Amino acid sequence: ALKGLTSYMKGPKADTLLLLFTTALNTPLCRMIGTSPILGYLILGLLFGPNGYSLIKDIHTTEMMADMGIVFFLFEMGIHLDFKTLMSMRRDVFGLGGSQFLVTAAIIAFIGNMCGLSMAAQIVIGGGLALSSSAFVLQLLKDKDQMSTTFGRSSFGVLLLQDLAVVPLLVVTPILAGGGGGLAAALGSAGIKAVIALTTIFMAGKFLLKPFFNAVAKTKSQEAFVGAILSTVLGMSFLTEGLGLSNTLGAFLAGILLSETDHRHHIEKEIAPFRGILVGLFFFSVGFEIDLQLIRSKPGLVAAIVLGIASLKAVIASVLSLLFGLSKGTALRVGLILSQGGEFAFVAFRLARSCGILTDDLTKLMLTCVSLTMGLTPFLDDFGAKMADALD
Repeated sequence: ALKGLTSYMKGPKADTLLLLFTTALNTPLCRMIGTSPILGYLILGLLFGPNGYSLIKDIHTTEMMADMGIVFFLFEMGIHLDFKTLMSMRRDVFGLGGSQFLVTAAIIAFIGNMCGLSMAAQIVIGGGLALSSSAFVLQLLKDKDQMSTTFGRSSFGVLLLQDLAVVPLLVVTPILAGGGGGLAAALGSAGIKAVIALTTIFMAGKFLLKPFFNAVAKTKSQEAFVGAILSTVLGMSFLTEGLGLSNTLGAFLAGILLSETDHRHHIEKEIAPFRGILVGLFFFSVGFEIDLQLIRSKPGLVAAIVLGIASLKAVIASVLSLLFGLSKGTALRVGLILSQGGEFAFVAFRLARSCGILTDDLTKLMLTCVSLTMGLTPFLDDFGAKMADALD
């Protein structure tokens, strides 16, 4: 009987049970030792993945579930992005955030050009590395009750712009892979497809979504309401993917549309458990990408890239924060907490690899280095807090 049970529990069943068990334990354990749960997921992914003890066998299924985490994460970002919020934070979002993204992406793309990368690879790597980790940083800000401070608001504003920038980056990446018509043609094609998607989705949202959710809400059925949310998110993500765009674009637009309804807060409450578990699985899968063999074989190169990313991003964000009127201490804190690579860099680089823009070796190197910059974030934030006290 024991032998039969052991045989039955192999494969996807064992993987699913292990993933759910570690997800349940990770957050409380990380809280107990005073570290970020995201850092815990990265370490667990490293240990359980193909570069560790290979306890998770079905990597593809895990990554598929993890990708759903990003879909729901962008949906949640869209829900928070109503017009009033954007206007009240326009200086931090469009001023500081826009400057940070454009300057960082341009400098990294220039470095890529000096290294002989193609134009498409320069755009993807520049844009991808200009992004910081919204999930990681926002969790740190909430844990330390910093969201209402100048430091917290400025950091959040930059992250908000970066989340907006993700959408065109993911839209244009598959089109850049064609390369035949050049960059201008690729951007033009992306723009036309985006207009079609936006028009279709906003028309559907205006005439269907609001009355649909009003009707579902009147039933007072939690199951029906959750089903409506899931069908809307997945339906719109499949729609944009079918139009040749990113599935995350559809989820993001669905969030924006539903942010204008009376059910916004109810929706946020209902999706929180799904989003939390799936985003946790995403960071778990990120840990799969940390290549210990690569670190052992090329420690100097990996260290140089990790320190280069963190230093460059910290300096750019700090200097721009000073130019936008923040104090020296606050500007330094903003720069340090935004110095890591972000979760959407993984999405962009994996997409670029599947499209043939990035080689497998370059993708592994980038993903490993971005993962390591994430691991530095809690320590850099603590250092930034101490330096801010000394400077201010």
